[in-house]
Amino acid sequence: MNNVITKDYKVAIYIRLSREDEKQGESESITNQREFLKSWVSEQGYEISDIYVDDGFSGTNFNRPSFQRMLNDIETGKINMVVTKDMSRLGRDYIGTGEFIEKYFPAKKVRYVAVTDGIDTEYDSSGNDMAPFKAVFNDMYAKDISKKIRVALRTKQKQGLWVGGCPPLGYMIDPNDKNHLVPDPEEDYIVKKLFSLALEGKTPYQIRLILTEENIPTRAMIKGKVNNRINHAIESKSGIWNQKTIKGILTNELYTGNMVQNRRSKVNYKIKKVVNNRKEDWIIVENTHEALVSKNDFQTVQKMLPKTSIRCEKKIYRLLDGILFCYECKHRLGICNPRKSDGRTYTVCNYYRMNSKYNVCTSHGFNYDYLEQVVINTIKNIALNYLNEQELLKEASKLKFENPIEKIKHELNMLKEKQENKISNLDKIYMDKIENKISEDMYNRISAKLYKEIDDIKWEISEKEKYIEENNGTEQEIDYKNLLEEFISMKEPSREMILRLVDRIDVHADKQLDIYFNFKELNNF
Repeated sequence: MNNVITKDYKVAIYIRLSREDEKQGESESITNQREFLKSWVSEQGYEISDIYVDDGFSGTNFNRPSFQRMLNDIETGKINMVVTKDMSRLGRDYIGTGEFIEKYFPAKKVRYVAVTDGIDTEYDSSGNDMAPFKAVFNDMYAKDISKKIRVALRTKQKQGLWVGGCPPLGYMIDPNDKNHLVPDPEEDYIVKKLFSLALEGKTPYQIRLILTEENIPTRAMIKGKVNNRINHAIESKSGIWNQKTIKGILTNELYTGNMVQNRRSKVNYKIKKVVNNRKEDWIIVENTHEALVSKNDFQTVQKMLPKTSIRCEKKIYRLLDGILFCYECKHRLGICNPRKSDGRTYTVCNYYRMNSKYNVCTSHGFNYDYLEQVVINTIKNIALNYLNEQELLKEASKLKFENPIEKIKHELNMLKEKQENKISNLDKIYMDKIENKISEDMYNRISAKLYKEIDDIKWEISEKEKYIEENNGTEQEIDYKNLLEEFISMKEPSREMILRLVDRIDVHADKQLDIYFNFKELNNF
């Protein structure tokens, strides 16, 4: 690659090192890649605009913080040339890598160079012709590494060694052996209490009430975690136990001293989504750690636990079923069956109903039929005002169906910020280990937990980016003028029509309503 191009380039150096690459030695190190590429760029006579480093990230997907930052800088015009040591540094997924080299970079007028592979998109060269084959080879390498890691993990699991991240409630990783579990003195008494109550004949629901009444801390409280899912922060702070959590503990054979692993697994080396495995695929090794409950007591509890009951199907789906939400706690509002005394139907906040003793919300017990009529009248008034304005302004009647892309993008940014914080924490504890502020065992324990959390976040990011990619720019144009006119003309609107128009309805404790429509123009009325 001769330096015969006079174009001014704003060069981005991109460096990536995964945990697997670290085993290849110093040649693949961050320092080596940086110095090698800085020297190459200098020899070409270009100026480096920025250096982007992803340390500890797999090349099988592109949800890496620095890589995403680089893409943002490409979009804003900050850089127009990307340089990597070789093509595998850009990525090991041959489809994604090909998309960037063959489509994205050319579309953005970005020159891409993989120095040691002889690839330079500015030239028509044999190196460029070999790029697709190199991409496939890099992908095969990642697949091979994934297989080896999976085999190694299965081998350890069959030996009864703990290879998971955060241990279950009641246990901690042995400070002297990261593959061995020992009882956690801050938590084991909770597990023992659970089984003791179950042996007394208490159901998971009754145990839930007892633990909450006695202010027994939940796992979230002990670990100081804040659940980022909507509405569940209340549970973390108030210490309200979950019935499903209790049943999960009471049915977990690991508490008998048997190591139970491979209950869940990732789909494959590219898709980080985790799925539940069949019970026959679980790996169980007996007597690997100290038990918190005897095997006899555990089997007794299994016999005493209530069998899963099948709920009766809901007899009637009301017009607003499924789109009513409590404004205060954000949980759904349920619609009760008609009262026998007067036939009236009322709404109720489901979260309040489950936790009425703990003052976490209010009942929101409003007359449903009256609420339904108010909603219908409100929608009709809004629709009439909108149609009248459209007629006056002589604007086009076709509107775009509002896609939740902006909301997903906001959540994506929050996840990326969270990911960067985790990576920053990883860097800090690494420096603490280098400076002998923490032991090797402590570093391994904390880093294992952080790596797992980062992997989980990366999967969430991947899912949201996939959703954006599949749905962005695909809004359907719908003739809402006719739809609104049809709704107004209906004496009794159908549930299907309501769901086409309305996304959700938030009901305040003071009976105020917030109606969110499926297309943004009506939300302004």
